[in-house]
Amino acid sequence: MSNFQDLRRKAARVITDPIIPVMSKLKLTPNMMTLIGMVLNLVAAVLVGFGHLLAGGIVFLLAALFDMLDGALARYMEKTTRFGAFFDSVVDRITEGALFLSFIFITSPSIWPYSVTVQLALIFLAMIGSFLTSYIRARAEGLNIDCTVGLFTRVERVIIIALGLLLNQVFIALAIVVVLSFVTVGQRFIHVWRQAGKQV
Repeated sequence: MSNFQDLRRKAARVITDPIIPVMSKLKLTPNMMTLIGMVLNLVAAVLVGFGHLLAGGIVFLLAALFDMLDGALARYMEKTTRFGAFFDSVVDRITEGALFLSFIFITSPSIWPYSVTVQLALIFLAMIGSFLTSYIRARAEGLNIDCTVGLFTRVERVIIIALGLLLNQVFIALAIVVVLSFVTVGQRFIHVWRQAGKQV
């Protein structure tokens, strides 16, 4: 699992390292990057809510870039703060919630060919799984337990949801998010249980 985490970090650096010096020269702060990412995510949610999935997917991917850049910029500028991490986490939950909410308004049979009950249940489960994945990590780190383990983190969620939007396969994307998010919840729960047991 640690090798997989290292691969994630290396892939992120390949994307962010060439951009970060430019952002620094433009006098952009990490919190500014977080706010730009939030606005773009909300724009993506509005587009998706109106059925413009392709445009929403493109804006969502652009927003994801800013989500990666804020933390990387903070480390580059040596301006990492507890409030910055807190602010970024809160914004992530707001924007995730907004995107999941936007899926409720997809009514076209060509986009969502299933009953409203199935649609709402899948959206609800995907949101719970996503939020729980992040919550367990945050709660564990509040107990001084590192909890970056897990198969399906926010990065993977973003990729799957973006592909679902771009390929007009929202149902499949959300189904994957539900299954793999709850797998990750289980992985993190077991990890914290084991680590907490060691500290007793």
